[in-house]
Amino acid sequence: MLTIVREEQPAASVRHERNPVMFDNLVSRARASMAKRRNYNRLVAEIENLSSRDLADLRADRSEMLYQIHKQIYG
Repeated sequence: MLTIVREEQPAASVRHERNPVMFDNLVSRARASMAKRRNYNRLVAEIENLSSRDLADLRADRSEMLYQIHKQIYG
């Protein structure tokens, strides 16, 4: 009697092949997010370090500056 054996790849190995791409995407998005946050924190620290006199000389409002950098970085 002749038996036909059909070999199939398990579904787990198919998912495993796509997994590195998904992981790379996740890592790259996390790095981009961390870079944005680092830049935002640096700018906030600069604004927070401005004295009232500095702000008056610049004719600037601290809250408006914070709003604008948030808008610039995060959209």
